[in-house]
Amino acid sequence: MNRPIGIIDSGVGGMTVAREVMRQLPKEEVLYLGDTLRCPYGPRPFDEVRSYTLNMIRYLYEKDIKLLVIACNTATAAVLKEVQATLPIPVVGVIHPGARAALKITKRREIAVIGTEGTIQSQAYAQALHNIDERVNVHSLACPEFVPLVENGAVNTHEALQVVYERLAPLRDLSIDTLILGCTHYPLLSPIIKKFMGNNVSIISSGTETAREVSTLLHYSNRSYTGDRTPRHRFYTTGSSEMFNRLTSEWFNQDIEHIEHIHLD
Repeated sequence: MNRPIGIIDSGVGGMTVAREVMRQLPKEEVLYLGDTLRCPYGPRPFDEVRSYTLNMIRYLYEKDIKLLVIACNTATAAVLKEVQATLPIPVVGVIHPGARAALKITKRREIAVIGTEGTIQSQAYAQALHNIDERVNVHSLACPEFVPLVENGAVNTHEALQVVYERLAPLRDLSIDTLILGCTHYPLLSPIIKKFMGNNVSIISSGTETAREVSTLLHYSNRSYTGDRTPRHRFYTTGSSEMFNRLTSEWFNQDIEHIEHIHLD
């Protein structure tokens, strides 16, 4: 099926998912929309997150996408079930793929989840984990400072090191063996997070698992592109296209030809 995959996020964090989708599915075209103007979503009220997310979905759906990825954990917790029930195309969130990956790896059923305030308050990860294995112990921690670090391009700074170490300190004395990065921005901080947590804690980023789910859904719904082409990816941002271009160049190791500033009502 010669139609693109749509990916939405509250900002640039969803690029970690987009990059993995592009790696695993090199023939597929991606349309990415990051609402950097209104980022972060984590501290916002539920109704506001829902409204903004549906706003982004409407924009991409009008571009005839064949599958939608909600790459923002906060947005996934707010609207996934609603959107899956109303859109006539497959819709994938990032919470369940991450939860399943963590349960495959954990040996002691001691799992920590870090995320935005909205994601942690929703208890979406705890519910997803307990729906599969009610015996697992889930330790949740909100890390509201992490998203601004990523959005401002400050992931390789002393400030980032200090902020991550201070925020994750409550996890140090827990007996966890698996840590879920419950926000798609957080993998950009994963070197610092891994260094703090140590070699005995496995770090789970939902990007890889989400891309696998996208691949499976495309195959079973006969929506995969099977021709021969070089895909033309398109990226949209509600904020600074200059900043967006700089970050995409850094993270994808290539220039993205189409980056466009858009306005959402």
